[in-house]
Amino acid sequence: QVQLVESGGGLVQAGGSLRLSCALSGSIVSINFMGWYRQAPGKQRELVAIITKGDSTNYADSVKGRFTISRDNAKNTVYLQMNSLKPEDTGAYYCNANVATFLGNVRTYWGQGTQVTVSS
Repeated sequence: QVQLVESGGGLVQAGGSLRLSCALSGSIVSINFMGWYRQAPGKQRELVAIITKGDSTNYADSVKGRFTISRDNAKNTVYLQMNSLKPEDTGAYYCNANVATFLGNVRTYWGQGTQVTVSS
């Protein structure tokens, strides 16, 4: 079993910054891609950013140039640095990770989410 625990959400004014963290623990052999998604009230969950095992990254157009995803393989942790935040960035942010486990399977796990609220 693998657990993902997010932290770093909160309330911030427009133009401000937040850094989200997501720490993985459990029966981890290796971590393939890791990503951040967000879901605003009444909307579908959308991809924000993703980082591969080789550190290739991809971002939603709406966050390019403002958000940066990174990973610390030694700590099994993925980060999302969010700068120049806008009210439309408000939502619940979820991390996910595609993990090979000691049980011999490979699957994608999700965190419980952390709320980000940007006031205008």
